[in-house]
This record gives sequence, C-alpha cells and structure tokens, in this order.
Amino acid sequence: MEQFPPVPLAEWRDTKETLHRFAQIVGKIRLAASARRNHWWNVPFHVTGRGITTRPMGQVDGNPIFTIDFDFVDHRLAVMTLDGEERSFPLPGQSVASFYDQTLAALAALGVRVDIALPRPFDLPDADRPFAEDTEHASYDPVAANRYWRVLSQVASVLEEFAAGFSGKASPVHHFWHTFDIAHSRFSGRRVDQPGQVDPVTREAYSSEVISFGFWFGDDTFAEPAFYSYTAPEPAGLAEAQLSPASAQWVAGADSHLAVLRYDAARAEPDPRAAVLAFYESAYQAGAERAEWDIAALGCPGGITDPVRRIG
Repeated sequence: MEQFPPVPLAEWRDTKETLHRFAQIVGKIRLAASARRNHWWNVPFHVTGRGITTRPMGQVDGNPIFTIDFDFVDHRLAVMTLDGEERSFPLPGQSVASFYDQTLAALAALGVRVDIALPRPFDLPDADRPFAEDTEHASYDPVAANRYWRVLSQVASVLEEFAAGFSGKASPVHHFWHTFDIAHSRFSGRRVDQPGQVDPVTREAYSSEVISFGFWFGDDTFAEPAFYSYTAPEPAGLAEAQLSPASAQWVAGADSHLAVLRYDAARAEPDPRAAVLAFYESAYQAGAERAEWDIAALGCPGGITDPVRRIG
C-alpha cells in the first residue's frame, strides 16, 4: 500500500462532514460513560486494525462494560458488551439523525443507558442543531472512509515512533472527535495558571506546559490535510526557529503560531515518513529550547530509559 496515499479534502468533504458528526455522537457517549482523565484523555478514539474504537467503558456509571467500534473495512458500527452480546448496523446510507437513533437503539438493546448532556455537535457550524434533527449530513463513501482510516493508521504509527523518544508525561496517540485530528502531546511538568474567563474545556486541556504534535484532514479554516505542532504557552521567538524539512513553515494565528508541514509536501519528499519525523523533532526542539525544558532529562533515545541499556 502507498505510504500516505492522497486524501484531498475536496474529494471527500461531504463524507468527512457526516463522519465527523457520527464520531461526535459516539465520542459524547464515551464522555458520559467513562472515568474522567486529565486533559480529557478519556474521550478520544484509538486506532484499531479495522477502524477506531472507544475502548471499554461503562460500569463507573452503572452500565455494563461496553465498547463502540467503527469498522471501516465492512463499514459498520458495532456496539459490544463484555459478555459477548453485540448489535451493529451499516454506516452507508445513514444520516446523522438515523445514525443517532440507531446507535441509541443498539445501546438500549444491550441494556446500556447513557445520558448525553448536549446531544448536538461541538464547535461545528451547526452546533445548535440536535443530532436527532440532522438529515442534511447523509454522505458516506466507503472508499473515502476506508482511505481516511488507512491514513489515520499510518500517521498513528509515525506518532508512536516519535513518542518513543520522550520519557516525561505524555499523552497516548489518540484521535479527537472534537477537531477530527490525531495527536500526541508532551508536557514539561510545569503548571499553567489559566485566566478566569477561559472555558472549562480549554482550562483542563492546557493546565500544564505542553508541546503537541498531530495531523488533521483539513477544514474550512485550513482546507488541506497537514501535519502540525504547537507549543502552549508559546515562548518568545518560537516562529524564528528553523523547521525541517524546508517545506515546513510557521503559520500565524490570532495570538500564536502553528508549525505546519502540508501533507502533499510530505508525500513529495524522498522518504515521507522520515520527513514527518524530522518535522516533529524540529518543532519539539524549537518549543522545548525556547521554553527552557530539560530536554536531556526528558529524552528517551530509542524508547529506552535504562542507563545500562543506553550505554551498552
């Protein structure tokens, strides 16, 4: 299979918009039925050999233990309980409204009752429209959905390799249903006092110094797939740092900068995987040096912390 196959946003935008809302429905179920973790690490999806999964949840809220999996090979949503019971239905042909209804019906059939606090999209243009009323988003191209999962899997593999070089507090490699990106974050260990007016989601996500690395498929604000990194809080002079490869660049936002390596630029490199790893490393060094992290102490060359093994 081609490394980093083409995935231009224009070719699957309708499917992406529908699938994004499907993911938000299941993600909000995960939010309601899982134990709270720092930085919201309990809510993202994880990549599997056939799609993405919520991982086991329930029990903490009185429900049986259950999982919800998107299968992008057979194109089905499967809800399963620990005792082997399963309900599933096809993804093609579903609107957001019918997907929402069928998901809740599958849960109910398995004895799972979940109260979704806000059953509507989060931070999307139609955030005021309940999922149960959305018949507009109803596109599902199986080829595009399968390609999305394959790209997601390849990026996850690169992020896992990059994550191996850090021994400090770090997030798993996980797929956020909020912005539909996959990410890995590293922390310095220093706390950040957020202003009082900052919303609760942001306060928890950025309660500590962090450098994050990820990939998104593009949206209305940046209409192409890209690898990215940012440092928060942003240290002075960050955007003056040299990024690798040469095609990577700093993109200015309202009050911060984003390191960006466009997906197609990475694909054009002689070794795309090596180029992405070099990009993440250059962005990390740029942020960590200027924020005065103890880079040597937080390092983990080859995924090894044992000093004997390192020397040997």
